[in-house]
Parts: sequence; structure tokens; C-alpha cells
Amino acid sequence: MEVDVVNMEGKKVKTVELPAEIFEAPIIVDLMHQAFVRQMNNAHLGTHETKTKSFVSGGGRKPWRQKGTGRARQGSTRSAQWSRGGKIHTPHMRSYVVSMPRKMRQAALRSALSSKAAENQIVVVDELKLAEPKTRLMAGALNNLVGEASALVLIPGTESFEDVIRSTRNIPDAKVLHAGYLNIRDLLVFDKVLLPVAVLDVIKANLG
Repeated sequence: MEVDVVNMEGKKVKTVELPAEIFEAPIIVDLMHQAFVRQMNNAHLGTHETKTKSFVSGGGRKPWRQKGTGRARQGSTRSAQWSRGGKIHTPHMRSYVVSMPRKMRQAALRSALSSKAAENQIVVVDELKLAEPKTRLMAGALNNLVGEASALVLIPGTESFEDVIRSTRNIPDAKVLHAGYLNIRDLLVFDKVLLPVAVLDVIKANLG
């Protein structure tokens, strides 16, 4: 698959061939959904905690004798039916981590990239550079490259892209991501994927 390579003004300068094993892979919707659910579950902290009868302080003494008072029998003032008592059927700390084999995760990423490529949502730029770290300049460049669509901007490294990273922080519909940390959630959430030509080598090394 050949796509146009454009400059920062959105004008075509050449063409480049995308790796077929990555950008023309079978699109498996169920696999992408499974990978997306896994990522969202793994981001769930699971730090919620409530106290049961065993963990509420006090209530060690039986409030009254078992028989002869005319009242219902009670064993502790920290039972669930009492004010300031323990809770039942409430959430406790747990792990939401879901495992998924690495090859399946890679196949899901290939499916998502292939889906983007099939819908012409991959934008390849020859060089991603700004004269200075200004949000205005980055917003103008994104408008030239992707229009009004939201964009996931992939970079091959952070050394020479500090200006791009800083200039994109205040743009709500754009995100800069190291290509080595490419994930299914960002691919599905953003409309278009913007990447310099150098990123193709990183993606091929990780998913090829």
C-alpha cells in the first residue's frame, strides 16, 4: 500500500510504501475489542475498600442478654443493621488485571492500523518540526494535516521532538505518543494517526 508523504503545510512531497504485514493485515474486530477491554480493565486501580463487621471498631460486647428482654436478639452493635455498623455485599480491594498473550496484542494493533489505513486515516509527514514550541504553530500544522479531526501523533523518540510534545499539551483533540508505546485504546479513540516517516521503522520493529 502506497500513501502520500506530505510536509507540514499538507502538500505532497513523495510517496512511501507501508509494510503490508502491518497495514494490510486481517481486520479482526473481536480481537480489537478484547484488547481494548483488557487495557481498560488493567487501568482500573481497584483500590476501593469498605469495612465489614469484622473491621469496624467496637461492638465486642453483646448489647443485651439473649432472652427475656422482649427485644430482638443481637450479638454486636457493629452488625450491618446497626448505625455505624459494618457493610455487607460492598466492594473490596481487588485486581482487575486481565492477561492477554503478546502475539494477540500485536495482532490487535495490526488490525487497528490496517483499519485506519483502509479508511485513509493514516497521515505520513516527511518531517515533524516546529520553529519554536508554540501551541499556535502546532495547532496550525494539525489543521493543515488532519483538518478538524482528532489526531494521535506518533514520534520515534523524545530527543528531537521536545517542541512538538510541549506544543501539543494544550490541544484537546491531539496526543503525542512514543511509537514504542502504541496501544489499542489510543488507536481507536483518535480519528487519524499522524506519523513521520521515521516512525515506520519503529512500528515495523515492534509489529513486523
